[in-house]
Amino acid sequence: MAVETKRICNGTFGELWLDGDYVGECYKAQAKVEFTKEEIKQCGMFFTDSKVVGCKGTGSLTMHKVNSRMAIKVADMVRNKQDVRFTLISKLADPDAYGAERVSVSGVQFDDLTLFDWEAQKPLETETPFIFTGYEYLDQITPQ
Repeated sequence: MAVETKRICNGTFGELWLDGDYVGECYKAQAKVEFTKEEIKQCGMFFTDSKVVGCKGTGSLTMHKVNSRMAIKVADMVRNKQDVRFTLISKLADPDAYGAERVSVSGVQFDDLTLFDWEAQKPLETETPFIFTGYEYLDQITPQ
């Protein structure tokens, strides 16, 4: 059966929150779980199989440079020699979709702090990679 194309989610309707604060300058966000696998070799089997033995949460945020809010939040952590972790909540709510999806990722640690990165005649953006240690689907898109 073909997918009803108007039901395909549009990223334009994505939103992001950091520790409960709306991050309106974020225009691209990704979080994924990478699986750690060990190869399993067996006699009589021509193919090498694998077993999942762990996982790692990774992601990134891409934001328009509007203010210093995000940088200050991380900079304060660095200056105070703290291992502060954050919670991100992503919401995708396309009005043509079968509902909205919200996913919370916890234990978020940003990988770096960009102090400045600019170029003449170019709107500024910052990409911030991160790792995380947990996730939960708060709302799911479910076909009617």
